[in-house]
Amino acid sequence: MNLSNVDFNLLKVLDALLAERNVTRAGKRLGRSQPAVSNALHRLRALLGDDLLVRGPDGFKLTPRAEAIREPLREAIALVEGCLTEEPQFDPARANGFFRLTTPDRLSLAVLPPLYARLQKLAPKMALQVLTTERKQALDMLDDDQSDLALGWFDDVPAHLNAELLMEDQLHCLFRRDHPLLKRGVKFDIASVLSYPHLVVSATGQRRAIFDELLLRYGLHRHAAVTVTNFTAVPHLLLRSDMIGVFTKPACDVFEKSFRLAKRPVPIDVGNIATNMVWQTRNDKDQKHAWLRKQIKAVYQAL
Repeated sequence: MNLSNVDFNLLKVLDALLAERNVTRAGKRLGRSQPAVSNALHRLRALLGDDLLVRGPDGFKLTPRAEAIREPLREAIALVEGCLTEEPQFDPARANGFFRLTTPDRLSLAVLPPLYARLQKLAPKMALQVLTTERKQALDMLDDDQSDLALGWFDDVPAHLNAELLMEDQLHCLFRRDHPLLKRGVKFDIASVLSYPHLVVSATGQRRAIFDELLLRYGLHRHAAVTVTNFTAVPHLLLRSDMIGVFTKPACDVFEKSFRLAKRPVPIDVGNIATNMVWQTRNDKDQKHAWLRKQIKAVYQAL
């Protein structure tokens, strides 16, 4: 039999005929006319090389071939319909597996601890895989299906990806509490801030970060005395030097609380740093992905 000549509608007609054993009743069950069902029966007989329904003393009877395929056909149709109509359910309390996130290191400090706490409570069998990336790499990993969500500041999100604004952060200066800039009578302005060496965190390893791009609008630049690719050494370097770090407020809040560093808003209008959540459009209605996005939004609302 040439399966290319068989479509799902024809199989549903066959299922109705085998169940009703009557062309007219099968038509009513399917919402089709009697001639249309009769024509389908002729096609099925030709395709299968079997009469399927034959007249008997008490109406139509199924041939042995029809009897043999009746139950498997019903199960197959039910399986196909279930796949197409029933959305897979995600139960966080029972789910196994892991979520894959990409994020700049500055966001990991403030977001990961409360996010993991929510997972422990609501989805204890789910794990987190977090990769520290720069912006282009984060979008590339989404395209290559190597991550589920990307968090961060993105200049331009391609049309095939979805994005949602989570927060607009202000930049703050971070330094030790007895830093010369905090002495009484010292003017805290951008000139003073730029007069000291800076500690730069750049995922790419370059000696530039977001703050440097924003300073260029004013024709200003800073001296990057030390550049690192993550925040691990940041508090230890700042506590032992006159260096200044310029980071978003949630990251500074963590260091202020955990390492007793001091923070002050950047003394120049450089605007806010938008933090977006980006994901593949094809995952827009997936329950697992939607649940994760909901948890991340809840974490940011608490921030």
